[in-house]
Amino acid sequence: MSTAVQVLGQTVPASTEPTLSPIVTIATHGVEQSAFDTPASVDVIDASTLQNAELQVNLSETLDRVPGIMANNRQNYAQDIQISSRGFGARSTFGVRGLRLYADGIPASFPDGQGQVSNFDLASAARIEVLRGPFSAFYGNSSGGVISVFTADGGPETVADLATTWGSNGVQRTGVKLSGTQGAAQYNISAAKFGTDGYRDHSAATRENFNGKVKYTVSDDTHWTFVINSVNMPGVQDPLGLTRAEMLANPRQATPSASLFNTRKSVDQLQGGIVLDQRLSGEQSFHIAAYSGTRSAEQFQSIPVATQASATQPGGVIDLSSHYQGLDARWIGKSKLLGKPLTLTAGLSTDQMNQSRLGFQNFVGSVLGVQGALRRDELNTVDAFDQYVQGQWEVAERWSISAGLRHSQVSFDSQDRYMVAGNGDDSGSVKYQATTPALGVVFHASDALNLYASAGRGFETPTLNELAYRANGGTGLNFGLQSATSRQWEIGMKTEFMPNWHLNAAYFRANTANEIVVLSNSGGRSTYQNSGNTLRDGIEAALSGHWGKGWSTYLAATYLNATYGSSFMTCVAVPCTTPNTLIAAGNRIPGIPRASLYGELAWQYQAWGLETALEWRHVGKMYVNDTNSDAAPHVDLLNLRASLLQKFGHWAIREFVRVDNLTNRSYSGSVIVNEGSSRFFEPAPGRNFLVGLGATYTF
Repeated sequence: MSTAVQVLGQTVPASTEPTLSPIVTIATHGVEQSAFDTPASVDVIDASTLQNAELQVNLSETLDRVPGIMANNRQNYAQDIQISSRGFGARSTFGVRGLRLYADGIPASFPDGQGQVSNFDLASAARIEVLRGPFSAFYGNSSGGVISVFTADGGPETVADLATTWGSNGVQRTGVKLSGTQGAAQYNISAAKFGTDGYRDHSAATRENFNGKVKYTVSDDTHWTFVINSVNMPGVQDPLGLTRAEMLANPRQATPSASLFNTRKSVDQLQGGIVLDQRLSGEQSFHIAAYSGTRSAEQFQSIPVATQASATQPGGVIDLSSHYQGLDARWIGKSKLLGKPLTLTAGLSTDQMNQSRLGFQNFVGSVLGVQGALRRDELNTVDAFDQYVQGQWEVAERWSISAGLRHSQVSFDSQDRYMVAGNGDDSGSVKYQATTPALGVVFHASDALNLYASAGRGFETPTLNELAYRANGGTGLNFGLQSATSRQWEIGMKTEFMPNWHLNAAYFRANTANEIVVLSNSGGRSTYQNSGNTLRDGIEAALSGHWGKGWSTYLAATYLNATYGSSFMTCVAVPCTTPNTLIAAGNRIPGIPRASLYGELAWQYQAWGLETALEWRHVGKMYVNDTNSDAAPHVDLLNLRASLLQKFGHWAIREFVRVDNLTNRSYSGSVIVNEGSSRFFEPAPGRNFLVGLGATYTF
């Protein structure tokens, strides 16, 4: 059994056999290419890593193995995990933004850039590809990085799997899978139910997931793929953040107003897609993916009753109902230019979301935490239309060039359907567009060493969530927000310096203009503004190797200096309709640690089916606000895992145990950036346990 983490194109193997670089598609828009040969920071986390001695619920379980990526489990399933790539996305108050997300080629990010990962099914995944740096610009709006999960194909054997996991704080997950081949169809179907009482008070959650994939081969030239997934999260409790004093007094408590207003969130999502891969000739093919889905979310916030008295106040209950659909079509052609191999990709994509947004008071009379009178009613539409072209040219024996261009247009339209005295018609629209090029060069110094450099431009529009509230307290969307634009470059190396030892490193820099930042944040409601310029620069490195006799090592380290390049004014307390506090140039961008590290020492004894590992995670100091007046201290965590595998004929039985936070450290697992009531901190559990049992039957 192998626990393999393929990092920047390399693998920690379970044997001394030669390591092969994995094939990836994320950096080339579907064209298969060795990760070792790409002029980009691209990583693969394989199925054995995703599913070995893990809960298989949160991406934070394994994404910290990827340098440059921060994935914080907030212990709050009403808000999802926090994910940032080289600092992009760190400001998100819920869900994922600043990164593009995909599941089997279907976007998990809406056209406005807001995304969710709760529908990612880790139990049936074959791999996750992670892209950072300039080549992320090939994915258009809000692509500070790209994360794409791929469900495994079924077959050739029919396999049934049942697994269950129990853990601290009432954690329980039960999952079933069935995969195989029926005629020309390959199928992989997975379902799971997860529940927890929550580490903190008022943080219980239930999540039900379903994921299905069927790949139908008409001929060697024609393949259809059908995907469907759903997630249901009813009444997930939201404990909100804590002040420093509250966290020190009792990190397990919820904010008092969380219980008072019964803060919670319910989510129900269903989406499906169809993908056609058609080869036209030996040198040309096209790919078409179409998808459609619905997502509803109802959130009860802790907005005080008195605050909702104004006619312009939209209430303390948010009710969103979204329908979205899209199409991506691309042509791929292979030929030669000046006698050297050339691959070209050209395509277009269109995405649309129609979102009904209702707002209600969160009280009826003296009863709090219930849906009251209507206070907001609008229909918001987001349309995105992109065109792109990308090419890879092996210009000489040791040199290759990759280049591309994408033009994106994102339009927002809001139709106000709630007009009363003191609250007029706030309908309006805004349009953003940008052209984002990228260029990369690889020098193949030897079979074991590649040097590369790349550069590109990107842009990031506000999301509907960031447009939702005006800074001056007025009604309607904040159409004054501008899109942020960035210029990125990186230089790097990928090398095997001895058999089965790999070292990959990159230096990167990103300059962003009109950075979108939090202006005010209270009670789960945030307003935003453009701040000026920011700078992110740093170093990523990954080392992996095999010692022999079952021992292996893996280390991923990131140093990231993220600062404001120009001063601006902001709010530090609520209510605040006019910025009143100076943020000096040079201040650190909150929510981004300067240093992070993941290390692992693993040992396997295949004769027993035993695998065990000691994991080390270091997270540096994270400032919680733009003034840098407070911070979550750095923390070092140790985790221990062990698993066993036994095979009896058609059966395979596996057991595992893991202990997280072995030394029982008290720390804040994540922070709520610029929270207006100074409730910045979301405490993480002390020492906690997971025990799992699974059985697989191969027909």
